[in-house]
Amino acid sequence: MKPFLYIGLLFTILITSGCWDRTEINDLAFIAGTAFDLTDDGEYILSHQIVIPSSAQGGPGSGGSQKEKFFVISAVGKNINEAFYRLQKKSSRRLFTAHRVAIFIGESLSKHGIQDILDVYTHESKQRLKTYIMVVKGAEGRRLLKVNYPFEQAPSEAIKEMEALRSEMAVTLRDFFLASSSDGISPVLGVIMPDGLSAGVKENHIFKLAGTAIFKDFKLVGYLNENETNGFLWVTGRMKNGRINVRLPEGDGTVGVVLDKANRKMISEISGDKIKFKIQLEGEGAIWENNTPLDISLPENLRLVQKALEKMVEKQVLDTLSKVQKQYKVDSVGFGQEIYRNNPKQWKALKEQWSQKFPEVDVSVAVKLNIIGSGMAGPPLHLKEKEIIK
Repeated sequence: MKPFLYIGLLFTILITSGCWDRTEINDLAFIAGTAFDLTDDGEYILSHQIVIPSSAQGGPGSGGSQKEKFFVISAVGKNINEAFYRLQKKSSRRLFTAHRVAIFIGESLSKHGIQDILDVYTHESKQRLKTYIMVVKGAEGRRLLKVNYPFEQAPSEAIKEMEALRSEMAVTLRDFFLASSSDGISPVLGVIMPDGLSAGVKENHIFKLAGTAIFKDFKLVGYLNENETNGFLWVTGRMKNGRINVRLPEGDGTVGVVLDKANRKMISEISGDKIKFKIQLEGEGAIWENNTPLDISLPENLRLVQKALEKMVEKQVLDTLSKVQKQYKVDSVGFGQEIYRNNPKQWKALKEQWSQKFPEVDVSVAVKLNIIGSGMAGPPLHLKEKEIIK
C-alpha cells in the first residue's frame, strides 16, 4: 500500500497549483488619480498620478534626498486603451488602478463629450465605483494632478476627504452611471478648479470645490454656482448638512445657520398637458452667527430669522430650477424620474417629448425651517443693552 500512497502524494504535489501568477507589491505602480483631456487634434490625453513608495523616497538614515511623494505621467492615444498602453511603456511597474480615488475631466473634453472615456469603466473589473469623478473648470484635468497639496501625500487623497464632507456636489462613478442609465434624469458632476486666493499658499498648492457641472447627452452644457448648487442639493434631496446665510433688513445685519437635518418631499400633478410639481423642504439647524442687534432668543425675533432663512432657501431652489429649465433645458433634478417611479403609464406617454415638456413644468416650493438652541444665541455680546432690539 505504501508505494501507492507515495505515488498519490507525488501526483498531488505535481498537480497542486502554487502562486505562479502572483504579483508582488513591489511590481505595482499605485494610481491615486487619473485625468482625461483632449488635444487640439481630437485625441485623448490620459494622465496618471502615481504615489512614490516611501522606500523610494530616501527615508531617515538612507541618505536619500528625494522629497516628492508622487509623480504624473501622461500619454496620447486615439482612444483610452491606446493611451493606457503607451503609459505602461513609461512605467517600470504594472499600473494598478484599484486604489484610485478621483478622476478629473478637463473642461475642453467635457464639452466635447465623455461617453467614450466612461465606457472604459464599464469593462474594467478592478475599477472602484466609489471613485469620485469631477470636471476641472477652466483648465485641463492633468493640472489638478500636479498640485502639491500640503495636507495629503497625493492631491487625489485630498479630494476624497473634501468630497466626504459633502460641502458641495459629490458624485461617484456609481452615481453617474445610475443617473445616465435611468429614465427621466440627466447626470451631473462635481466641479473643481485651481485656487490661488488662500493666504500664504502658492497658487499651485491649492484647489477648491466650485459648484455643479450640468450634462446633456454626455456633454457639458454649463455650471451651477455655489448658491445654485445649494438649491440643487435641496431640490434633489442631497442636502444633509450645510450652511445658510441671510441678511435681515429688520436687523441691519446677517444671520448664519448650520443645518443638521434636511428633508425633501416631491409631489407631481398631471392634468392634461399641464404638469406641476410641489416641493416641500424641511430643515433643522442652529444659529452659528448673528451680526444683527436682534435678540434671537425672543420668539418674535426668532420668527423673523426663520422667515428670512426660508425665503433664502426658496430663492436658491427657484434660481436653480430657472437655470436648468429655461437656460440649460435639461432635467438634472429628476422630475421625469419622479413621474416614472410614481406614474409609469403617464411617463410612457411623456417620455419621448420630455425634453420639450420639462422647461414648461410649473413648480411651487414650500420651506419650513426649525431653529434649535436659539435660547443660547441671544444678541451679540459686544452690544450694549440700549443697542439690542427686543
